[in-house]
Amino acid sequence: MEAQRLIFHSHMAGDLSAVGAQKTQLLPVLSAPFRLSGHTRKWVSLRNRSSFLSESLPGNGNSECRSSVLTRGALSYEEADKPTVVRRKNLAVFVSGRGSNFKSIHEATLNGGVHGDVVVVVTNKKDCAGADFARQHGIPVVIFPRKNETYSADALVTTLRSYNVDLILLAGYLKMIPPELIKAFPKSIINIHPSLLPAFGGKGYYGMNVHKFVIASGARYSGATIHIVDEEYDRGRIIAQRIVPVLTTDTPEELAARVLEQEHKMYIEVAAALCEERIVWRSDGVPLIRSVENPHQLL
Repeated sequence: MEAQRLIFHSHMAGDLSAVGAQKTQLLPVLSAPFRLSGHTRKWVSLRNRSSFLSESLPGNGNSECRSSVLTRGALSYEEADKPTVVRRKNLAVFVSGRGSNFKSIHEATLNGGVHGDVVVVVTNKKDCAGADFARQHGIPVVIFPRKNETYSADALVTTLRSYNVDLILLAGYLKMIPPELIKAFPKSIINIHPSLLPAFGGKGYYGMNVHKFVIASGARYSGATIHIVDEEYDRGRIIAQRIVPVLTTDTPEELAARVLEQEHKMYIEVAAALCEERIVWRSDGVPLIRSVENPHQLL
């Protein structure tokens, strides 16, 4: 599928109003995720997923991988043309509300868009719509944290390991992720945030509040960001971003709807890349995504 959207991978500095000046630095969005013939398959043969060197070529904004084993600049890679087998990944999804991103990801696991399965849902609100959806579809629900009950972060780690969880996807989960979990699942917990981080992120910036702050600031652009989760709110390395315009007549609800539409699409694409092991870690810690259409291209 031809790339249709825009994505950029470097952190933005300062107020979002400066985004307009950076439009020429945007990169093509992820290509279409790998499609399976049926969601019951547990294994799939893909190209070798070894790390590649990416090098920006003159006149070309994309990163291209070169042959043989090289070290150049901040990156290193080795050529990998031999096919390999990638196992379907077990996903844990964390929710606190309606779980619209969770529902979108779950549907993608069933139709072949994501090479994985949601095996457990974690929530801090046992009666939220996302938890109800999980129960209706036979997905176990774990409550964390629990009021008036001892259930530690270490106990949660043990529970997730009992489900053989490979990746943790936060989809509107409003609690801080404990360090025990981050240590147990390094570089395997990702979050989606309804703004172009690092702007409008951090403690207190969640849900409709984010869109109210964006409009009040006069920012001309907003969007969504998917990033690695670390010990600070919304500060992990960015995997992917999408932008949407902020219209002069926008209400927070109208802007939220426009951003959410892009969230659903982007989260599926990033989840697919994670499950297919197409994430390449640059030596400075920045995650890049290997294109499906051209495995030698990093996005």
